[in-house]
Amino acid sequence: MKFLDLTKVYIRSGGGGAGCVSFRRDKYVEFGGPDGGDGGNGGNVYAEAVEGLNTLIDFRYQQHFFAKSGQQGMGSQKTGKTADDVILKVPVGTEILDEDEETVIADLVTPGQRVLLAKGGNGGFGNLYFKSSTNRAPARANPGLEGVERTIWLRLKLIADAGLLGLPNAGKSTFLAAVSNARPKIADYPFTTLVPNLGVVGIDAKEFVMADIPGLIEGASEGRGLGMQFLAHVERCKVLLHLVDGTSSTITKDYRTIIKEIEAYSEILGDKPRILALSKCDALDKKTISERRRALEKASGGPVYVISGVAKTGLTEVLRELMAQIKAGSVVVNEVAPWQP
Repeated sequence: MKFLDLTKVYIRSGGGGAGCVSFRRDKYVEFGGPDGGDGGNGGNVYAEAVEGLNTLIDFRYQQHFFAKSGQQGMGSQKTGKTADDVILKVPVGTEILDEDEETVIADLVTPGQRVLLAKGGNGGFGNLYFKSSTNRAPARANPGLEGVERTIWLRLKLIADAGLLGLPNAGKSTFLAAVSNARPKIADYPFTTLVPNLGVVGIDAKEFVMADIPGLIEGASEGRGLGMQFLAHVERCKVLLHLVDGTSSTITKDYRTIIKEIEAYSEILGDKPRILALSKCDALDKKTISERRRALEKASGGPVYVISGVAKTGLTEVLRELMAQIKAGSVVVNEVAPWQP
């Protein structure tokens, strides 16, 4: 399935049906009064968050959603039928933006959450509505109100409890594959990951969702590389796991590059709790690990975990710390079978 997290959609609600001009024409009734019914209301356009979707790719192939107009009123005081509503089924975590691509109309973060995007026009009044003591046979009726036409943007922000950050080829996908059932593409070259990946991670009989996004590079906050366009997917996370490639000879520079870019992207993202880990340590000897760990601790001012996704070492400690941070963020976690490294 192709991944798409931003798309433009054109919507229009239905117009109201016209009211009816009609008079009662029964046998033996010489002066039948007005009996024109009202027009039916036009269909509304809604967006609804549903489970089981994790991409907006369906909206690449269908971008126009138009509701039908209400039925016209009829004689014998019959009101026209209201048109059916049109519902856009979107993934949980979808933001709905106005045409300017900045104004947030709604943020659908729970399954079943629904928002009205375009209200259908009201049906027009039939001539029965205009009957009065001074006008016993009105010959007028209202047309229905027109529908609303607008352009909106759908932007998906995947909902995950923890997010993975790091330079390209820092071992993020290897880590996710080692601790979850996710199977992201893994290869020994930068930008192997081209789209976000989600994995369900279990530890100590509980589970949480982790997101892996394409690696960031220097200048990402200005639009360079791939990671910038996917940083929105970790904005909802309660905690970030920052992986630094232990085999790099510039680990402190690598660390500062990521911190600089996420802080430049968003204050919210920059203020999130972060856990720092030195990855790919299966390729290093103990002395090198110790030296690089101390250098990273000095640069970050906090503890540094030593892990290897390939050898599956140090993973349990990191996952327990992630779970502790998620609990501290008041995230509900589910009871599952314990994870074993």
